[in-house]
Amino acid sequence: MSLTTEPHNTIAGAFGIDIGGSGIKGAPVDLVVGEFSADRVRIPTPKPATPKAVAAAVAELIDSFDLPHEMPVGVTFPAIIQHGVALSAANVDDSWIGTNVEKVIAKATGRRVHAVNDADAAGFAEALYGAARGQEGVVLVVTLGTGIGSCLVVDGTLVPNTELGHLEIDGHDAESRAADSAREREDLSWKEWAERLQRYFSVVEGLFSPDLIVVGGGVSKKHEKFLPLLDLRAPIVPASLFNAAGIVGAAALAARSATAAD
Repeated sequence: MSLTTEPHNTIAGAFGIDIGGSGIKGAPVDLVVGEFSADRVRIPTPKPATPKAVAAAVAELIDSFDLPHEMPVGVTFPAIIQHGVALSAANVDDSWIGTNVEKVIAKATGRRVHAVNDADAAGFAEALYGAARGQEGVVLVVTLGTGIGSCLVVDGTLVPNTELGHLEIDGHDAESRAADSAREREDLSWKEWAERLQRYFSVVEGLFSPDLIVVGGGVSKKHEKFLPLLDLRAPIVPASLFNAAGIVGAAALAARSATAAD
């Protein structure tokens, strides 16, 4: 059985938090079905979004729920995350660079914390519970928005921090021409944008030979306008979890990390 066919966490529930530039969202997640087990709560991201301020906000959000102390916490963060440490910072304070996200938030909350790049969390959720559930082999999840986020999952294992939106293609940073923001900025027709997506996905497919490509981001709700225009070897399908993906993926990865550590 593929690792992605059925969720196999031994922990039944975990808490997921999605830290963004404007808001911090969180909810407990039922890991059997990959759905929120209580309503999501959102609070504004502090300004400036320093480690101390964000960690305090996360603690406030978690304390608004009645959670078992041993419940693992997963945190998505808009940065490259390597072994818990932020190596970049997008839409948060630059003081996060070089900061151990897990340790800072664990200290503020008194809980076991696992941090992950935001695109990786959302993509992992799609592989485990969403549009790629049950797919063996290589799954590529690409989010088209202001930029291009990417997530690579191989037989249920996340390959972190792929950052495939920043591939150089035809002399350009890929997301500068193929992100949804480029479509809007240049007022491209769906056909014109699809031509750029074709070039982007052809390069990525040549590098990774995915068995399935999943496309997320808000524009994926209009997938019928551009996905049928693409000609690739791999099937390409829209994401299904939408705004829940980051929280669900962070919770699932936190549970797996906790299980491996025990």
